[in-house]
Amino acid sequence: MTTVQPIIITPDLPRLRSFYERLLGAVEVRRFPDDGPVFFVGLRLGDSELGLVSEKVDLSTPQRFALSVRVDDVNGLLERVEAAGGRVLGPSNDMPWGERVAHVHDPDGNMVNLTQPL
Repeated sequence: MTTVQPIIITPDLPRLRSFYERLLGAVEVRRFPDDGPVFFVGLRLGDSELGLVSEKVDLSTPQRFALSVRVDDVNGLLERVEAAGGRVLGPSNDMPWGERVAHVHDPDGNMVNLTQPL
């Protein structure tokens, strides 16, 4: 069986973990190491896992990915993005392929597409 786990490298792991917990209800399922400064956190989002790694990184470099997250209510989440530390890039749009999509940035500026089946 093949699975894919996205891992985001961040200079501020607690801030980014808080964003995904507050906005999407992510739950920490593992961390490394158990004691001392945390290097890796695994977050459960529904039936998926997102990894966060604490490492110095230049947030001004161009990003090369977008994290797409299927949710129940895109518009309801848009109202909570800024309070969770992110930034809304515009209103949601209904796409011809049958999804409502909104684009947001997490606190590190990573693109997150919130999608909802219509």
